[in-house]
Amino acid sequence: MAIGADDPWRRLSHGDGEEAPSSRGGDCGYGERRLTPLERAIRERIRSEGPISVEAYMEACNAYYYATRDPLGTAGDFTTAPEISQMFGEIVGAALADCWARAGRPADTSYVELGPGRGTLAADALRVLRTVGLNPSVHLVETSPILREAQARLISDARWHDCIEDLPTGGPLLVVANEFFDALPIRQVVVGIERRVQAAAGGLAFDRDGEVVELSPVRSEVMTQLARNLVNQGGAALIIDYGHERTAPGDTLQAVRRHRFAHVLEAPGEQDLTSHVDFEALGAAARSAGATVTQVVQQGPWLERLGIMARARQLAAATPTRTEEIEAARARFCRPDQMGSLFKVMAVTAPGWPTPAGLTG
Repeated sequence: MAIGADDPWRRLSHGDGEEAPSSRGGDCGYGERRLTPLERAIRERIRSEGPISVEAYMEACNAYYYATRDPLGTAGDFTTAPEISQMFGEIVGAALADCWARAGRPADTSYVELGPGRGTLAADALRVLRTVGLNPSVHLVETSPILREAQARLISDARWHDCIEDLPTGGPLLVVANEFFDALPIRQVVVGIERRVQAAAGGLAFDRDGEVVELSPVRSEVMTQLARNLVNQGGAALIIDYGHERTAPGDTLQAVRRHRFAHVLEAPGEQDLTSHVDFEALGAAARSAGATVTQVVQQGPWLERLGIMARARQLAAATPTRTEEIEAARARFCRPDQMGSLFKVMAVTAPGWPTPAGLTG
């Protein structure tokens, strides 16, 4: 999502912050601590406007967070599948290559990735696409200047866009959105009333508790626009994320910092905020725009259907010293107690385009 030039979170300096008062209750009792630059801005906004929605809080936190750091890898806060092993991006590339070939191998096809991290997945997927004769133009939807620099080191001919509306409107699109929708802001509703974030003595707190229903108009808007592009131009999109197949109540908002879960109201702007993706809602948005939507499948079985076991054996034979590492990565992607069942895969295609492999019956 684009961060507007007038976004106040983008203008904040990245400093040590000021000292917060001692905690006397509220959600986050930290004792004496330092406020993050973003928390100072949020508290000032609350003072002037009153409690802010969870949606506004999440949007502000992630806009600031991604604009000020590379969050990936052991030195960052979390690791995504493409950073674990090349096998993930190669399987994605193989699925797109097969879909493109069955669609008649259109020559003016573009590769698009939403929230491409360091560009690792794109580099691995493009390597596979080029082996089947497709050398697409590359379009990356990314607003972080730090991540754009990392992407440019791997994909020198990429073109960058702030939002989906800026993507090319000519030929078909092969789109990947891996762990993209989970970071888009959500609304939380408790007993029919929107949940908000308020200032507390020692930090920030939610204004109400109870059974939570989560909604995300932003996710639906993004999916609707993406589906319109596909319907108008042709193509297919692979959506890979953690979440649930059916809409259901529950509080799934979470924060990760230094590879550990953290309190979502602690250190605003200094940790990654995400929530589980509602695939049913995404599918409904895509269908409303006229696109075709596949069933939702678990990541593990999907990767296995597309040949990750064979690829792992191939890599291990080529580099025997890495056999254990390669098998550990394959297990991490596929085992139900790791990423295999929590992460889901769904495809959205233009009418008349083939269903990507591994997503039928």
